[in-house]
Amino acid sequence: MKEERIIIGIDPGTTIMGYGILRIIQNKPELVTMGVLQLGQYENHYLKLRRIFERVLGLIDEYHPDEMAIESPFFGKNVQSMLKLGRAQGVAMSAALYRDIPITEYAPLKIKMSITGNGKASKEQVSDMLRRILSIPQENMLPQLDATDGLAAALCHYYQTNRPTQEKQYHSWKDYIHQHPSKVKK
Repeated sequence: MKEERIIIGIDPGTTIMGYGILRIIQNKPELVTMGVLQLGQYENHYLKLRRIFERVLGLIDEYHPDEMAIESPFFGKNVQSMLKLGRAQGVAMSAALYRDIPITEYAPLKIKMSITGNGKASKEQVSDMLRRILSIPQENMLPQLDATDGLAAALCHYYQTNRPTQEKQYHSWKDYIHQHPSKVKK
């Protein structure tokens, strides 16, 4: 692992896209920035996709992230909404790929679980836990919860990739005992 790394998290959307950027220094995550891209003023879906690409590319060029974490679309009842959301996600991913940034997708349930311990947590609960975990002053929290959803994706990625690795893998107790006979008392 690098001494310092930057993770960009994206909560894709066709009305509001949220993003958050974390800097990891000596295994401690800290907020760099978070925000939203408002897309409601654009009626043309293709123009929205262009704006998503431009904004994500701009964030990448400004903050130079090492990795991208992006929330994967959840399955809803409206197929058209799912298709539009998938396109928004694909465009954000394209911007990262354009700059050779590795991408990891996380399901909304996984992100919520990693931040709050509850996969069914509300957006408000996720936001409050992020504020506490990252020591963000209340006045710096944005009213748009899409921003904290993007930040949550970045923190989830940090948690998933920062787990200590086990040098030796054991497939059973018999395997462990075979590799450590001195630990067994007879």
